[in-house]
Amino acid sequence: MKTLFSFAVMILIVSCSQVSYSQGSQKKQAGIDSRVDSVLSLMTLEEKIGQLNLPSAGAFVTGAVGSSDIAKKIEEGNVGGLFNIKTVANIKEMQRIAVEKSRLKIPLIFGMDVIHGYESVFPIPLGLSCSWDMNLIERSARIAAVEASADGINWTFSPMVDISRDPRWGRVSEGSGEDPYLGSQIAKAMVKGFQGDDLSANNTIMSCVKHYALYGASEAGRDYNTVDMSRHRMYNEYLPPYKAAVDAGVGSIMTSFNEIDGIPATANKWLLTDVLRKEWGFNGFVVSDYTGVSEMVTHGYGDLQSVSAKAVGAGLDMDMVSEGLLTTLAKSVQDGKITAKQIDEACRRILKAKFLLGLFDDPYKYCDEGRSKSEIFNAANRAEARSTAAQSFVLLKNKNNVLPIKKSGTIALIGPLADAKENMTGTWSVAARFSESISVLEGLRKAVGANAKVVYAKGSNLDENETLEANATMFGKSLHRDKRSAAELRSEAVRIAKRADIIVVAAGEAAEMSGEAASRTNIEIPETQRELIKELLKTGKPVVLVLFTGRPLALTWEEENVPAILNVWFGGSEAGDAIADVLFGDVNPSGKLSMTFPQNVGQIPLYYAHKNSGRPLSGPWFQKFLSNYLDVSNDPLYPFGFGLSYTNFTYSDITLSTREITSADSLRVSINVTNTGTRDGSEVVQLYIRDLVGSVTRPVKELKGFQKIALKAGETRTVNFTLGMQDLSFYNPDLKFETEPGEFHVFIGGNSRDVKQAAFVLK
Repeated sequence: MKTLFSFAVMILIVSCSQVSYSQGSQKKQAGIDSRVDSVLSLMTLEEKIGQLNLPSAGAFVTGAVGSSDIAKKIEEGNVGGLFNIKTVANIKEMQRIAVEKSRLKIPLIFGMDVIHGYESVFPIPLGLSCSWDMNLIERSARIAAVEASADGINWTFSPMVDISRDPRWGRVSEGSGEDPYLGSQIAKAMVKGFQGDDLSANNTIMSCVKHYALYGASEAGRDYNTVDMSRHRMYNEYLPPYKAAVDAGVGSIMTSFNEIDGIPATANKWLLTDVLRKEWGFNGFVVSDYTGVSEMVTHGYGDLQSVSAKAVGAGLDMDMVSEGLLTTLAKSVQDGKITAKQIDEACRRILKAKFLLGLFDDPYKYCDEGRSKSEIFNAANRAEARSTAAQSFVLLKNKNNVLPIKKSGTIALIGPLADAKENMTGTWSVAARFSESISVLEGLRKAVGANAKVVYAKGSNLDENETLEANATMFGKSLHRDKRSAAELRSEAVRIAKRADIIVVAAGEAAEMSGEAASRTNIEIPETQRELIKELLKTGKPVVLVLFTGRPLALTWEEENVPAILNVWFGGSEAGDAIADVLFGDVNPSGKLSMTFPQNVGQIPLYYAHKNSGRPLSGPWFQKFLSNYLDVSNDPLYPFGFGLSYTNFTYSDITLSTREITSADSLRVSINVTNTGTRDGSEVVQLYIRDLVGSVTRPVKELKGFQKIALKAGETRTVNFTLGMQDLSFYNPDLKFETEPGEFHVFIGGNSRDVKQAAFVLK
């Protein structure tokens, strides 16, 4: 009887797979829905609950896979998917257990944190966002999807779209900065890159946007901390990138650790059902973050059974690691705390995702060893990673055109990040080949060949505090701490620097000094590195700071004293070559900041799209009884959108197609941009608006458009933008997205501060 039943299930599953899925086809969608219901009808309550369980593969990937505890749970139908498992062989073995040994033979979904590349690692997301190039960003996700899918992965926990205006929070490195408009464009590009046009293809993977919602506004910039803000602010400033991902067709969403309105996001019905499903029409599945369900016990929201039932009742579909759903939901059904229908709905969404991925058709479709050998970390992907990294770097200062440097003479390369290949990929590079990453030292020496001499000294450790350095260089990213004293290290560096024509200092943060659980209260360069730079400046030689960072830093001293500063973030596996490309002028830097750099930590939160107080500062600082500080101006050190080039760009006045429009019209906005320098270069032309009067107060500027253009030396181009009602609308006091008549200002420039201005009226 059991054999006949299993055979019948297999016939059903095969028949389910005969309908291929094309996004946007209602007929095919209905076909998948009916087949999901057919599979669901064969499942016991326990098997349905099992599909909601997402354990971490853990250590068994290097041990006895088939005899592990998780393998037994898969065989019993108690696992819906796995994450943190890598390689075709391991994944194929786990899938074999699911489709050959479990009763219903339902395939598993396999996830991984493919955040900014797989083995060919691209810049950290904050750096990637500074390219302001949506095609480039989409390509980076496309390559990551191809590589990950070639190694058995079909689901990524990316992109992270949390808006953050607090650089103390380490996870700003994983996001796209402070602006909802730019963040929304990047969210769409990333989802498209991962999922492509056909989610059932074997080289696309399902995207999981995170962390829903508001995680970037954690109080005090401390990870996992609470969030409290008005819904008006949520809708206008923090929710747009999540909605953009939903509109782009993202297949899954991950909840955040924080609470909202006093209720943890993982069990917040308003968030997961009212907004996500009812308002936005999301029809994918929702997964918790790592132990997000069980952590609600510590939040003080109930015991494990209670919070698990509340989470499913709120709209959660899958439990990552906690196993609260697996171990308590059956009892909660008996106790009347949750209904069988609610479990059916959650299970249906998980099954549907597996059908969309084509796993019922071919459970091993992502387990092609031929692909894994040829499509991962190949020359073409690494070349793309190198080019992308160079376009993410932001030139912050270049006094007297110190940069680019010549491939001649003697170049002194000094600093704790100079020969640190393990750190080049930055945080959340879990699949990276650290030993094959390109260090700055390697990149510079390859670039100059026999034409110049590159001499090296470490100069300092990351920090004098050995414990802090250990905490900032985890996961195999050691800086190989030098046991000599700080004075000895500096002395050696100065001795070498005196023999050079120019000094390049690779300094800043280590790879894990930002990222998850890496919040900082002091966002300056560590003091021992600053002391090194001071001694090098005393040599009288030109000094270039190659700055490694996963967040905006307070660089007031460096801006005042160091001639040239190139922010390279963490550029990925090809970082060293990309850094050489820009330092030597083979690539003209074009990156623009996606997050404001403060003068000091006391200004935080600091962001360009702020609102005026009733007493705004106008004119010089300091003025009593106006909104300013006693000890520092209100200005950022580097504004949002800022970034220099090896050439110069000038902007004409703005031309408007009309000075008055109605709600049925759109407005054409034009400006001429000229490359007035001697080098070809690229410029990000940025358009901002201000709504002067509203039913709720509006920011002093809001980004509403940008174009990245390449101009040859001496070339002029007219850049055109079109403003429509979507761009002029906002969420009013009733949380309705509407336009309101009145006067608007429009600004265009190369950053949010240095702009041309015009005005128009919406009738």
